[in-house]
Amino acid sequence: QVQLVESGGGLVQAGGSLRLSCAASGLTFSSYAMGWFRQAPGKERELVAAASWSGANLYYADSVKGRFTISRENAKNTMYLQMNSLKPEDTAVYYCAADLRPTRLRHDTPEYWGQGTQVTVSS
Repeated sequence: QVQLVESGGGLVQAGGSLRLSCAASGLTFSSYAMGWFRQAPGKERELVAAASWSGANLYYADSVKGRFTISRENAKNTMYLQMNSLKPEDTAVYYCAADLRPTRLRHDTPEYWGQGTQVTVSS
C-alpha cells in the first residue's frame, strides 16, 4: 500500500520560512517523479514544484520561483520543500504527489497523493 505522508506545515509570519517533508512508503521511490501541489480556499489546486526521479530536472511555478526549493533524498524515500520569504498568498493546504510519468504531475493527475499539510502565513 502506497503512503505519502506530509509534515512540517504550520503558522508562520510573512517573510518567514518553513520546510515541508513528504515521506513515501510502499513504492520504489527512486523511480517516481514527485511534486508539491497546493490548494487555497476557493482556488484551484496548482502544482508548485516538481522533481524528476533523479532530482536533476526541476519545475517551479512562477509564483514561487526564487523562494521555494524542492529536493529529494532517494535513499530516505523523502522529498522536501524549503519555503522561504513566505507571503500570505502562500497560505494553502500543501500536498505531495507521486507518479511514474512526470507529465501526469503537470496535468494534475498523479497516481498517488498525500493527505496534505496546512501552511498559514500571517501578514
